[in-house]
Amino acid sequence: MLLAAESMFFAGLIGAFIVFRLSSPDWPPPFQPRLPVLVTGINTLVLLASGITMNLALRAVRGGQMVALLRYLGVTAALGMLFLAIQGYEWVRLLEFGLTVSSGVYGATFYTLIGCHGLHVLAAIVWLATVLKLARSGRYTAQRHTGVEICAMYWTFVVGLWPLLYGLVYLY
Repeated sequence: MLLAAESMFFAGLIGAFIVFRLSSPDWPPPFQPRLPVLVTGINTLVLLASGITMNLALRAVRGGQMVALLRYLGVTAALGMLFLAIQGYEWVRLLEFGLTVSSGVYGATFYTLIGCHGLHVLAAIVWLATVLKLARSGRYTAQRHTGVEICAMYWTFVVGLWPLLYGLVYLY
């Protein structure tokens, strides 16, 4: 249910973005900075790599490899934090160049859509940190690992959503 609600939420934001994007004769509008396509493209690879490590964590717990589980959960969290740090750095640079929420529809849609995704990544990192703490305390086994499974589903959602947002907002 949570993933269905999240999907509908982002579908609404994406729909609004597309409507504004298609109704604007110039995108980005004159005198607005261009988005950092290359850096964000590399950052996309960072987030996609975190999806791989999360999958490896899931395989590890299913196989009863608790040391590997801890390692892969830690790497996944680190990659997620790196993704957010790079996004934050790019946002600061865009703000310095004059792109703000009040810059018009371009800035408002950018910060709303990408910001909501960033908040979801942050929530996923907090969830992941909780799962990591529980894993360290021996909570999960090869037979009992529902918490890891559900966290992996949410993590996969936020990772899988990002290439769509990157393509739509940064490349389209």
